[in-house]
Amino acid sequence: MVQFHIQTDSEIPASTQLFNQIRFAIASRQFPPGHRLPSTRQLAMQTGLHRNTISKVYRQLENTGLVEAQAGSGIYVRAQGHEGGSKHKSPILEEYPLANKIVQESLDQLLGQGCTLNQARELFLAEIDWRLRCSARVVVTAPTEDIGVGELMAKELEQALRIPIQLVPMEQLGTFLDQISSGTVITSRYFIGEAESISAPRSVRVIPVDIYDYGQEIQLVGGLPKDSYLGLVSLSSGMLRSTQVIIHSIRGEDLLVMTALLSDEYKINSIVRSARTIFCDQPSFATVKAAINAAREDIIRPPQLVCCENYIGSKSINLLKRELGLG
Repeated sequence: MVQFHIQTDSEIPASTQLFNQIRFAIASRQFPPGHRLPSTRQLAMQTGLHRNTISKVYRQLENTGLVEAQAGSGIYVRAQGHEGGSKHKSPILEEYPLANKIVQESLDQLLGQGCTLNQARELFLAEIDWRLRCSARVVVTAPTEDIGVGELMAKELEQALRIPIQLVPMEQLGTFLDQISSGTVITSRYFIGEAESISAPRSVRVIPVDIYDYGQEIQLVGGLPKDSYLGLVSLSSGMLRSTQVIIHSIRGEDLLVMTALLSDEYKINSIVRSARTIFCDQPSFATVKAAINAAREDIIRPPQLVCCENYIGSKSINLLKRELGLG
């Protein structure tokens, strides 16, 4: 907090001393635009001046256009010149009201480091151009041992983004990236460390995606009767393993959990005949449903089939759309 000092034996009036000190704090950006000035009570305790005197100084500052009072909130330093907003108002600012402030602060930081305006412009444009080039080729990667989760991501992204997505096993990613000039690599946070280490020396960017939280499915698991059978069918072996761990953490040994990969027809048929409830991912849904229909004559009560529509969280999808310039 800025400390103000009043010389009681000075010929300069105390109110003038305080006015000049606050004005200096504003001019030197010790009190930057938007900064809330101390309350009259705080300044009275610090300077020994009467609160009425401080209120008079604040009114003087307001009359000169340096500060503005906000009812019920306090006195704030006003933005001056370009600090108050873009000279040319853009519709983008109506949608993203903080965008102009972010751009100005970033630009101020570059100028503070010694960049010229032309150099700053070049840096901004170079970063934007690079990101646009990277967006032209989008790659999903996952380890070969769990390439199924890569297929899940690729299918969902192609459907959500409506652009071609190429799936490349993690073990082949380095060789693949050596053959392209730029690109965007997308993977789950489970594999982000390895993907970044492979991509680091190359002219690509890596974006991790967050998985769907499965809140509704977890709630359903919590309500299943004790000792009932729960089936899990997925394209991804890694998803099956992690889901088993989560279910065990919720229910312990209360449930008998059976799992099957989409490619394992025998296990799927076994699950269909035994499970009370079956969870599956979207690529597995048609296969599991067909297996249930085929076994209807052999089972008394068909299992409840729950299709988990998403693997990637909606926030990650929206972020990718912005990062890739898709809206």
